[in-house]
Amino acid sequence: MKSYKLTFGEIIILNESLAEVIVNEGVEMDEALVIEFHDFLLENLTAPFSLLINRKNSYSYTFGAQRLIGRLEEIKAVAVIIATSGALMSTETLINVNKDRNWNIYVFQKREKALEWIAKIGVPV
Repeated sequence: MKSYKLTFGEIIILNESLAEVIVNEGVEMDEALVIEFHDFLLENLTAPFSLLINRKNSYSYTFGAQRLIGRLEEIKAVAVIIATSGALMSTETLINVNKDRNWNIYVFQKREKALEWIAKIGVPV
């Protein structure tokens, strides 16, 4: 397990095809930050890969970033861990904006349940 600090937060490589993403409190993800995020994933993970998005902090996306975040074809699945109703609403908005992308994405309240789901779809955890 290796942890990396990026402009917007931290990415923890759990294995070659799974990363946990923690965006810092108060960040507004824009297109430049999404490109930084995607470039990091492509350089450090083996495709297809899955993501564990830990929404323990409050942050937002510009509309352009919301659309761009769903464009990385190498992402197999996304498990989002939410702790607040605000995180749930923000995640649901992101999913709705990208409904044409047919994402394999689910929301969980517990990290363990999210990891169980990722393991069920065939990603080693």
